[in-house]
Amino acid sequence: MTSRPYRRRTYRRRKNVTAVSLLLLVLAVVLGPAPSAAAGNDWWVPGARPTPDAQIDVTGEPFTGTDAQGRVRGFVDAHDHLFANEAFGGRLICGKVFSPAGIADALKDCPEHYPDGSLAVFDFITKGGDGRHDPVGWPTFSNWPAHDSLTHQQNYYAWVERAWRGGQRVLVNDLVTNGVICSVYFFKDRGCDEMTSIRLQARLTYDLQAYVDTMYGGPGKGWFRIVTDSAQARDVIAQGKLAVVLGVETSEPFGCKQVLDVPQCDRKDIDAGLDELYALGVRSMFLCHKFDNALCGVRFDSGTLGTAINVGQFLSTGTFWKTEKCAGPQHDNPIGSAAAPGAEAKLPAGVRVPSYASDAQCNVRGLTDLGEYAVRGMMKRKMMLEIDHMSVKAVGRALDVLEAGSYPGVLSSHSWMDLNWTERVYGLGGFVAQYMNGSEQFVAEANRTKALRDAYGVGYGFGTDMNGVGGWPGPRGADAPHKVTYPFRSVDGGSLIDRQTTGERTWDLNTDGAAHYGLVPDWIEDIRLVGGQSVVNDLFRGAESYLDTWGATERHQAEADLARGAPATASSTEWWNPFTSYAPGRAVDGDRDTRWASEWSDDQWLRIDLGSVHRVGRVTLDWERAYGKAYGIQLSTDGVNWQTVWSTTTGDGGLDTARFTGTPARYVRVVGTQRGTGWGYSLREVGVHSG
Repeated sequence: MTSRPYRRRTYRRRKNVTAVSLLLLVLAVVLGPAPSAAAGNDWWVPGARPTPDAQIDVTGEPFTGTDAQGRVRGFVDAHDHLFANEAFGGRLICGKVFSPAGIADALKDCPEHYPDGSLAVFDFITKGGDGRHDPVGWPTFSNWPAHDSLTHQQNYYAWVERAWRGGQRVLVNDLVTNGVICSVYFFKDRGCDEMTSIRLQARLTYDLQAYVDTMYGGPGKGWFRIVTDSAQARDVIAQGKLAVVLGVETSEPFGCKQVLDVPQCDRKDIDAGLDELYALGVRSMFLCHKFDNALCGVRFDSGTLGTAINVGQFLSTGTFWKTEKCAGPQHDNPIGSAAAPGAEAKLPAGVRVPSYASDAQCNVRGLTDLGEYAVRGMMKRKMMLEIDHMSVKAVGRALDVLEAGSYPGVLSSHSWMDLNWTERVYGLGGFVAQYMNGSEQFVAEANRTKALRDAYGVGYGFGTDMNGVGGWPGPRGADAPHKVTYPFRSVDGGSLIDRQTTGERTWDLNTDGAAHYGLVPDWIEDIRLVGGQSVVNDLFRGAESYLDTWGATERHQAEADLARGAPATASSTEWWNPFTSYAPGRAVDGDRDTRWASEWSDDQWLRIDLGSVHRVGRVTLDWERAYGKAYGIQLSTDGVNWQTVWSTTTGDGGLDTARFTGTPARYVRVVGTQRGTGWGYSLREVGVHSG
């Protein structure tokens, strides 16, 4: 794909800098950064850094510029949660990304975890045991951060800095929260409104950028750069800095929850919400997460966690998950029947989590009409859709919509879609990243999809999901084969990376696992040793591929619909309701709430007159429940002589896209030969495009 015209951007603070942001800047200068003995002419070394602070333990200049073909280099983390400590009521994840008062204030445990973790309720829910641990962070870090501690800060800014120094060039910061988890958790220091938390996390990301800038001499000079378009990201990476993209992963975006199957939002709420998020700098988002909402059904969680989340689903919506047999090879995660006593105790008396048939593994809920409106709204705003966490039914429809519009802005950022969707994502021009699994598992999955990446000429990404309550790679052991040997060279060969030290604690990936974000370079080295250079090479091309997807999304222009408002005729029209018309023109009026419907017999047709001869290469058909199982697309220049350019005998309804070699035509005819139901044929909209 061609790149967007190259432009350098001047970075400026947002105009609506808050009083809190200004206070942070003042405190950062007064209390935090101090002159550094290492400060000199090296652009990557700050002139001032908080004292004391975490060590970076990377020497050598970060690589800058692009390769000989003008492509950026570097790794992409497509899914991280820098400020999840501000979510869920503010006390679920303990510790801060940064603090103007210094590391001792940033990396300390939640108050209720002292003196021995006895009240670390979420810790023992997620980790097992009794939750007891040494709560002291700085300077000893005896028990946290750790690869299996899901309640402590893993994204301290200096650890992110180390990942950047080790070769990472794109970081997607997903603003995240969950109102139900917030409401049922024992400890909180704020309200549970999801959009309030999203706004706060967005503002703090800009505050972190300003905090880093103070160490380097002022606005725009630090390594942490928030970007809002792909050209800006390329410019940042060419300078050798980290491009930070804002995303959103929350359960009730725009207030779009549902209660007893009744949506609590409307199209105006969706438009206002998308406009607000875009103004905040958000460029990618999930439409549903963990709980079914008014936009889409979710991909289930399994085991004890799945039971607990199903309880949350009931508390949020008044309904438990509902399943059905899957229509295709894709399926949602099994729900399982493991007990979650702590969560189940929250249910009203007499209410029990239902059991589920093992052969019914798909969520009955797909993409709702409001959800489809949101997808199309994201397309209008050139935003990228995250399909992880959507039910397979919802993903299938979302991909149909994107394919019908040839829209490339689709992401799978952390292994939460059915893997059978991978080629459809690549076919659209989308981007795929794998969850931060252990090196053996990561390599195995990377190798499984290697041929697809080669066929589509794309790189690969990872999604650390740190601060995301997911669990991270454990240690392979000091005596494991192909263990990481310190110090080691960065992938580009320009930096030397040693064990990371913060305070009195030094981490070693071999014995500690991926305990915090600073160990991302160590984990990549582990992948290289276990799986070979090929996997790492694909990861090193990840930033370029992510930006290719983003750039193509920005450049996308919706093709004119040649059929919109055109004269239409049909073999027949159903008539049974004197107040509703099912006339042929209803299929080309641009309104999905209207439709053409035929009489109830197999051999039927719908003909559209484009007014003059056009090149036609794509026809989209949005079926109502009465669909065609066998039908074809015919073209004609004179309305007399017809050529069949596309046909199927396996139609299954939904949104179909027929692609074929561009052919001159004035007339387009949809010819049905076998119905998929006992009714006739019913089309909400037919679109005709050049190709």
